[in-house]
Amino acid sequence: MKLKHSYFYTLREEVKNEESISGNLLARSGMIKKTSSGVYMYLPLGYKVIKNIEKIIREELENIGSGELLMPALIPEEVYVSSGRRNAFGSDMFSLKDRFNKNYCLAPTHEELFTIAASAKIKSYKDLPFSIYQIQDKFRDEARSRYGLIRVREFLMKDAYSFDLDEKGLNDSYNEMYNAYKKIFTRLGINYKIVKSDTGAMGGLLSEEFQAISSIGEDKLVICEHCGYASNSDVASSSLLTLKSDEDIKIRELVKTPCSGTIEEVSKYLDEDKDKFVKTLIYKAKDKFYAALVKGCHEVNESKLKKILKETDISLAETQEVEEITNAQIGFAGPIGLDIPIIIDNEVANMKNFIVGANKTDYHYKNVNLEDFNYVLISDIRCITKSDKCPSCGQSLSFTNGIEIGNTFKLGTKYSKSLNLTYLNKDNESKYVWMGCYGIGLGRCVASIVEQNHDDNGIIWPIEVAPFKVSIVIVNIGDEAQCDAANYLYGELRKNGISTILDDRDERVGIKFNDMDLIGIPIRITVGNKINDQLIEIKERKKSTFEEISLYDALSRIEDIIDGE
Repeated sequence: MKLKHSYFYTLREEVKNEESISGNLLARSGMIKKTSSGVYMYLPLGYKVIKNIEKIIREELENIGSGELLMPALIPEEVYVSSGRRNAFGSDMFSLKDRFNKNYCLAPTHEELFTIAASAKIKSYKDLPFSIYQIQDKFRDEARSRYGLIRVREFLMKDAYSFDLDEKGLNDSYNEMYNAYKKIFTRLGINYKIVKSDTGAMGGLLSEEFQAISSIGEDKLVICEHCGYASNSDVASSSLLTLKSDEDIKIRELVKTPCSGTIEEVSKYLDEDKDKFVKTLIYKAKDKFYAALVKGCHEVNESKLKKILKETDISLAETQEVEEITNAQIGFAGPIGLDIPIIIDNEVANMKNFIVGANKTDYHYKNVNLEDFNYVLISDIRCITKSDKCPSCGQSLSFTNGIEIGNTFKLGTKYSKSLNLTYLNKDNESKYVWMGCYGIGLGRCVASIVEQNHDDNGIIWPIEVAPFKVSIVIVNIGDEAQCDAANYLYGELRKNGISTILDDRDERVGIKFNDMDLIGIPIRITVGNKINDQLIEIKERKKSTFEEISLYDALSRIEDIIDGE
């Protein structure tokens, strides 16, 4: 690409309303442009990055024999109703009607349609196994779009699906795709961790996430460097507990705690250790209420609670609802006398003589024990903390943030049962197909690469992802020898399959250098005053030094740098 007559621009100033480094650098480098909240256009350079990521994905999926297709984005709503997922997506799904008043959706994901496509092929056990995939836009009406390409409302996604005879076949297909994913993200140059995660609205037997390590990641990752345990904090087990209290059980006591509705206030008023407190949180799932009890210093893990309740959507009850249930102001809820199901965290079950709200304004109970109230379940319902130990080996844990760039699911027979995807086995018996699902967010990959690979001057693209591998900068476009040499190099590099930018703009060389650094081209060739001696400069974007070589050695040297990446 020659820049003088190409669509190319950069911005000198920070971009307003782009709070992430990647969002700012991608916008400033003219790779993306926001059109509305959570919706972006990919401009020529940014689109080339996307196409390079697609190329890597396609190569690795073709290596495992997965076939590519393309699904529609506009889907009849009844498809999601039949699988039971319309309500699960709720307001996150874009809905519309056609001229005949029929309900449609913009696809947030495509499990149902892939199941329908598979049914066209699958008749007997001889038709299995196989996998298919697509790279296509998805739509989700995010409540809060943020961080550039990381949380958006329209996004490009690779989704693949495997179809097998049984669980063993699913495990084999899953492992094959899992290994392909590791190769993809390694080639993209992303520093990532693979963690266990919640199956969520997707359902199924197992979910794992590929998480790019980043300080702005919305997911909290729990990692044990000792044994390799890694989990999303949403599902991280807090099962290693303190020993059961050996205190003698004391007599329960109702105590007045005027104007003291928080643990801090009650602890100070009663002169009691905060470790003695248990808080009662009222949750609502559909039209039913539940009480969740956790130690005062901990928080309820809503993902764990959803799983226990077998609900896809829960929320804290409104103030008015809590006051009606407890007959008290907010801050005085407790388990004694509550007429709703109570779920207790494992750690609370090991406590004795704890303090809870009395369901009476300005009152608490001291010396409460499990025998004092009814409960339906004891389970791990709290968020893991830095004081917890690894549930696998008992060693210390570390916490970091991650951006979810890929996920893998063992769906089992969830969708084949709801959509009646079956095959005839060798005995002519009808059996449900076993399915796996595998996704990669391409925009999130772009953002993650930039978050992990940048400096004060701009982006530093890995060579396989960069929009162009080489840029050639002409110091003085009025110098015929410089222009001739630059055009010669441009032709030689392109002839040998090396994507190259020729910066032939009539700009100061400092501006050209700044622009090439900002857009992150891995290798820069400068053609300047020493061209009369047949000398040019080569500089790698990730290095601070440059080397001076012969014009006619440039191609060989560039190939060596690329091969060494």
